[in-house]
Amino acid sequence: MIIDNHPFTVNKQGHLEIGGIDSVSLAKKYGTPLYVYDVQMIRNNCRAFVNTFKKMDIPAKVAYASKAFSSIAMLQVMKQEGMYLDVVSEGELYTALQAGFPTEKIHLHGNNKSIAEIRMAIENNIGCIVVDNFQEIQHIRSLLKDYNKQMDVLMRVTPGVESKTHQYIMTGHEDSKFGFNLQNGQAEDALLKMIDDPYICFQGLHCHIGSQIFETDRFILATNMLFQALKMWKQQYNYVPNVLNLGGGYGIRYTKEDAPISYAPFIEELVYEVQKQAETLAIPMPEIWIEPGRAIAGNAGVTLYTIGSMKEIPGIRNYIAVDGGMTDNLRPSLYQAKYEAVLANKADWLVEKNVSIAGKCCESGDMLIWDLLLPAVSQNDILAVFSTGAYGYSMANHYNRFAKPAVVFVENGKDKLVVRRETYKDVTRHDLSFE
Repeated sequence: MIIDNHPFTVNKQGHLEIGGIDSVSLAKKYGTPLYVYDVQMIRNNCRAFVNTFKKMDIPAKVAYASKAFSSIAMLQVMKQEGMYLDVVSEGELYTALQAGFPTEKIHLHGNNKSIAEIRMAIENNIGCIVVDNFQEIQHIRSLLKDYNKQMDVLMRVTPGVESKTHQYIMTGHEDSKFGFNLQNGQAEDALLKMIDDPYICFQGLHCHIGSQIFETDRFILATNMLFQALKMWKQQYNYVPNVLNLGGGYGIRYTKEDAPISYAPFIEELVYEVQKQAETLAIPMPEIWIEPGRAIAGNAGVTLYTIGSMKEIPGIRNYIAVDGGMTDNLRPSLYQAKYEAVLANKADWLVEKNVSIAGKCCESGDMLIWDLLLPAVSQNDILAVFSTGAYGYSMANHYNRFAKPAVVFVENGKDKLVVRRETYKDVTRHDLSFE
């Protein structure tokens, strides 16, 4: 039996199965809350992007946006799949180095890169820095001169395109904290500061319009805006880009309300648009870079919880509380994100009641799912929430002094602990006594 619209199965015991392993047994072995990743699904998602470019014979780089979920084990899987990697901080870069990730395949992002972050990138000979503001250009140039090194750089631009997504994950509109504005001339000013620099090897443009996007039309519009600027820059400065990075943001299925298209036709449509625009402008086809994060990790992850207290308010709502919440999945509180879930130990039972899944944090807004159809629920049942592979562990926090959950990878019927569960000693390890 296959779970409706989710890539997981139910075994003969009626339990949810992930990567060939009974999820109930995983909950017993590692405890809950527990993040579980199907590694083969992660690999399949990577290959869906990489192989599309290969089949089209298009020069491309597919970089995993590690902010979605970064751990040593995850980045080792990315390395195995031949992916490139986006990092946005010293911590993410340090994790990549600890994972043995090839530094020449790492790209550094960020709207407020510190001197220390830029220095760390240069010292480790990473492949590219995506520059975000004028101060950063000065810092990069000065440090590269000190090290007597050259480095590839892309310029992040905001094309003035508003994506159809939550305002907090919309990044390509004019009023954005990210990048140089194409409309007001800032991007052109930045271009002139970099195209002839002896240390900055200016490779092209970067654009990211937002996250959890289902339609290609906004990507196409953003691409058109980029080429309008490139047309002008070619005429005035004879500038031709080597690289066009179209970012990420490809949507995944969280609930039945979501209707993502498969990755191959998504990429094909973008490639055809770039080809058409390059031919019109009479320039060589630029190398295309993309940066999927959620699209790689999101649907490969499931979070397991143990059900605790239950509260019925007649005629109003039935609350079911779990042993996690906004400390391991902040997205419902932050973005009003929606999820689907099943009882992992009753996955083949008929649903009979509408319930709301509450977290255990001391906040009325700590609600994971407001309306969910479940079978008869008992204490100690295991709830499995789907599509939690992106921005779950990454945003996990210590509110109410909760310890962060463990992370387990499963593949080919084998499970492996890749991030251990925190202890309360871990939670207090930086506290200092005042006595």
